[in-house]
This record gives sequence, structure tokens and C-alpha cells, in this order.
Amino acid sequence: MSLLGILSLFLLSGLLRLGAVGFAEASATQDETPAARDTPDPQGQCAPIEPLQQALDRVTGRAEALDAREAQLEERTAALVDVEARVSAQLATLEATEERLESLLALSDTAAENDLSRLTQVYETMDADDVAELFSQMDPGFAAGFLARMQSDAAAGVLAALDPAVAYSISVLIATRNASAPVSNPPAEAP
Repeated sequence: MSLLGILSLFLLSGLLRLGAVGFAEASATQDETPAARDTPDPQGQCAPIEPLQQALDRVTGRAEALDAREAQLEERTAALVDVEARVSAQLATLEATEERLESLLALSDTAAENDLSRLTQVYETMDADDVAELFSQMDPGFAAGFLARMQSDAAAGVLAALDPAVAYSISVLIATRNASAPVSNPPAEAP
């Protein structure tokens, strides 16, 4: 309901109350003489005007309080709109930064994968003895990563050319690398 509607309801309520007071006073003054009814009170005013003024003052005070409250609400609403705009702008900036970061990570992953694929192809085309000499100097986990990516025939030649202890450790690493990964059909346990 609008402020004007509320104000008019207060005014109507006050007038109805004054009408009831005026009606009570009118019935009390019917017994009085006409001269007594028109006699002003000690302040020089007729009696019904004072309650009307009080009611009008109360309504005016309430209207002023409502106006002040409405101004506060408008200020708060404006502040909330401002905060909402700033948060939206920051959120948009964060989303753009996240997209850029995801793009850079994808590019980085692709570049790393391309480098590993190219190096694996180089090792596959090299002589198996030369690759075995390189792999025996590498960390077994690093060498196992390349052997797992190589084609089977090239990897077999490199494993055969490696020192048996190094070939064994690389084979164990390759075989157990995914041992803890979940499987859809686990093997049946022996009784």
C-alpha cells in the first residue's frame, strides 16, 4: 500500500474517533443550554477543535516518521543495488580469468603430451641398444613411462638390450602402475 493510502487510513481513523468523541459530547451537550454549548473553553477555543488538532498532529507525526523510514529504505535499496553491481562485475572478471586459465592449462597439457609423443617416436626409431643405454641412466619410473608408450616391438627390443636388473625394475613399475585403479570386473579370488 502506498504511503498516501496509509496516511489517508490514519486520517480516516482519527476522524472516526473524533466523530465518536464529538457524538458523545453532542449528546452530553444536548441537555445544556444553547449559551453553554457555544461557550469557549478557558483557552478561548471550542472543545471539539482540540481533539481534532491532536489527532491531526499524531497523523502528521506518523506521516513524517513514515517518510523518514521510506527514505532510509530507498538509501538501503540504492546501496544494495550498488553492491550487487560490484559483485556481478567481480564475478564476471573471475569467470573470464577462470576461462583463460583453463585455456592455458589445456594448451600446456597439449604441449606436454605432444612433446612426450614426439620423444617416444624418436626412441622408437632409434637403435634398441642406444635407447637401452639411455634408459639405464634414467630414473626407472621415467624410463617406464616411455616404455609403456612405445610400440610393443620397439619396447621389447629396448627391454632385451637393458641390464636384467634395470629391465626387471622397469617391468615391475609398468605392471604395478595401475594396480590400485578400480576395475569393473575384479578377478575371482582363489579358494
